[in-house]
Amino acid sequence: MKKLTSFITFSIAFTIFSCSSSDSVSTPTETYPNVIAAFSGKIDLNNLSNYANQSKPAYITKDNTAGNPITDKGATLGRVLFYDKNLSSNNTISCASCHIQANAFGDDTDASDGVNGTTTRHAMRLVNSRFSNETKFFWDERATTLEAQTSQPIQNHIEMGFSGTSGDGSITTLITKLQAIGYYKELFKYVYGSEEITETKLQNALAQFIRSIQSFDSKYDIGRAAVQNDNQPFSNFTAQENQGKNLFLTPPVFDTSGVRISGGFGCAGCHAPPEFDIDPNTKNNGVIGVLNGTGIDITNTKAPSLRDLLNANGTPNGPMMHTGSFATLQNVIGHYGTITIAPRNTNLDPRLTPSGFGQQLNINATEVTALIAFIKTLTGTNVYTDPKWSSPFK
Repeated sequence: MKKLTSFITFSIAFTIFSCSSSDSVSTPTETYPNVIAAFSGKIDLNNLSNYANQSKPAYITKDNTAGNPITDKGATLGRVLFYDKNLSSNNTISCASCHIQANAFGDDTDASDGVNGTTTRHAMRLVNSRFSNETKFFWDERATTLEAQTSQPIQNHIEMGFSGTSGDGSITTLITKLQAIGYYKELFKYVYGSEEITETKLQNALAQFIRSIQSFDSKYDIGRAAVQNDNQPFSNFTAQENQGKNLFLTPPVFDTSGVRISGGFGCAGCHAPPEFDIDPNTKNNGVIGVLNGTGIDITNTKAPSLRDLLNANGTPNGPMMHTGSFATLQNVIGHYGTITIAPRNTNLDPRLTPSGFGQQLNINATEVTALIAFIKTLTGTNVYTDPKWSSPFK
């Protein structure tokens, strides 16, 4: 009996020792000295930030994650890649150079600086990119997934300079460059089990990080959580904010000349709550200018979520539209208030042309103020300061 007891005790002790040894072998920081040296105090591989299991409201139902679910490891690698200027040909530009946390991951200038000039479209805000019906990306929707989008700026001659043309190296040149960096050898092995770097691995990690960037702590979210649907008055809203919400939600009623005679503005027809993402069937919105060029561009049909369009101070997180041509919400509302049909715009959304006329919303000052008050309620706070979305290099 004593021998049996001793054997059981030894077996239990050995099992406990074996499990703890195995756990410590799987992710000991001492085997990743380059990560420690580069990101000490910012990234702890034994205590990763929560990217994979963030809470979101029950009324948020859209999700374009598809076959690349967010993991803490993958998003951590994505964070490093997102902020690393080594991803540009001259080590001066990162994804975060154009998509700035303080601006809800957009830019506060019309055109962003690249390694060979400035961008040809305004940098779109990335907040809540995961939560949309539209699964295509870029203003002209040329990328069918977020994964496909992530490496296109890298392979753009103007933006990050690994185009494989005009004297640039290619994406293979970049991969070779990254494989020589100690912390990437360790991080890719940590995430994927191998030091090998591929474009697909880059894309998946970047997409996981970008999809993790979410904002659901706004005044709107507090009000929405307390009601059954958006059409009910929100008890935490002022009368003006509820008026603005009604104008946003309620479709306009037009006469035969396209002039609004009753109803609201119908913004929700293209930017449906509670995600406020863009309707995948939306066509051009009447803005057809070209940034840093001449001619017209009627291919732009994508837009970012209206959440965090404004910052906590109530000012825009940068200029609006693909041209960056609207500096204020008053400018935007004025554009939609009077749509001019450009003869060469063959892609104008028919929702903006009732009875074949450019819509005339007949907006008054009280309505403008109310709509702006409502849009301000869509702004959160955490997205601007949360360390897990900040640079690991600082």
